Amino acid sequence: MLEPTYQADVVVVGAGVAGLSAARRLTSAGVSTVVLEAAHEVGGRTATEKVDGFRLDRVGRLLSTACAELHVTPGLEDLVLRPFAPGVLLHSDGRHHRAGVQPGSRRARGAQSARGALHAVRALASTPLPGPRRPVAVPGRQVSVPRSRGGAPLGTALDQARLGAALNRLAGTSVERLLARPETTAAEALHGRGLPARTVDGFLRPLLAALLCDPELTTSSRSADLALRDFASGRLCLPAGGAEALPQLLARSLPPGTVHTGVRVTSVSTASVATAEHGEFRCAAVLVATGARDAAELLPGLRVPDFHPVTVVHHTTDEPPGTDASLLLDADRGGPVAHTAVVSAVDPSRAPAGRTLVTSTVLGPATADTDAAVRTHLARLYGVPTTRWETLAVRHTADAVPAMRPPHDLRRPVRLLAGLYVCGDHRDSGAVQGALRSAERAATALLTDLGVRRPMHTADPLPTARAA
Repeated sequence: MLEPTYQADVVVVGAGVAGLSAARRLTSAGVSTVVLEAAHEVGGRTATEKVDGFRLDRVGRLLSTACAELHVTPGLEDLVLRPFAPGVLLHSDGRHHRAGVQPGSRRARGAQSARGALHAVRALASTPLPGPRRPVAVPGRQVSVPRSRGGAPLGTALDQARLGAALNRLAGTSVERLLARPETTAAEALHGRGLPARTVDGFLRPLLAALLCDPELTTSSRSADLALRDFASGRLCLPAGGAEALPQLLARSLPPGTVHTGVRVTSVSTASVATAEHGEFRCAAVLVATGARDAAELLPGLRVPDFHPVTVVHHTTDEPPGTDASLLLDADRGGPVAHTAVVSAVDPSRAPAGRTLVTSTVLGPATADTDAAVRTHLARLYGVPTTRWETLAVRHTADAVPAMRPPHDLRRPVRLLAGLYVCGDHRDSGAVQGALRSAERAATALLTDLGVRRPMHTADPLPTARAA
């Protein structure tokens, strides 16, 4: 065991998005910081796997170009977002229907709200697009036919007008006002706001399930409103090069030698961090930025939320389906796939030249026949045979997304006591932007408590640890 010595002002445990973002804010303020990560790569759940030239996200949460945190977080200045086609494609009764928004700037929306509402209504018109007329037969398997919904998933022109006006109002509502609304579940809120049942079930339910990774919509209505606000205000998007782009950009923005991988932390206190193989590190403060379960092991008594499990299935094919760069949702909910997309059409860097990457997300517990069930469902959604598609990976993450059931505190405390702090998506909203917001709050609290404008100590090199 090494003799305890000061390593830095602050030790951050965990090199996911939250930990790296907090470290960036601390080092920018002149506080010497060491980040310790048990894995051999940064990123945590925000990981991207490389397989035969493909870049495959493990969880792959949907982002929005309207997410402020992606634009203002230090270290993410070079982040490139690849937008999906406007809105989404809804599959219903064997046809594809375009449903989406094309909002103007917030200033224009505030000054020209009537014109903005009309624009939203037109953008949400569900004109049927070419799609499969009947289920595609898969040899050896019976394909069920969902019961007809009796019309387009967005309903009548009046239904669409109501939906467009509602989304337009939501896009122009401040976050503070949304958080002040009465709280219930997302499902209850949808049915209590005067929108037609067909619009709720055919569009808003599958959309929110995709955004929140919550098929039953037990999530807090406030969190759902925030997700819908981002959807109505911008374009759904993915990071260029894979989800790992966020943690890698943050890690590269730190001073050399700040991040050390392959270092497993076994205990923490307000002034030290013990590791399995690299001795004890003394410091002025500790920030635990791991996932919720690992954080609770280091911080006994910390609340551990339930989680929404997610399975991501990646396929490749030489003949891409004809949905281009659209996010495809199943309005009929006739299979396991919550949403799917030809991801290589959204971000060409995720597949080798001439190859197609189709990524599909399944919400809920993993099953033994996930790939077979997904293929059957995708054949119906895309209207093409999938039996010859090659499966690149099936990745299940049990603790993918922290559940945010009401009552949910979107600003859970990040300061446990002077010298001991915690951050992560489990302290805010269960999304990337929640992780970034909690990191900012933790760094602010930590800097306030330290009350220093320059380093307290000079960071020493970590013995035998591999620097990222």
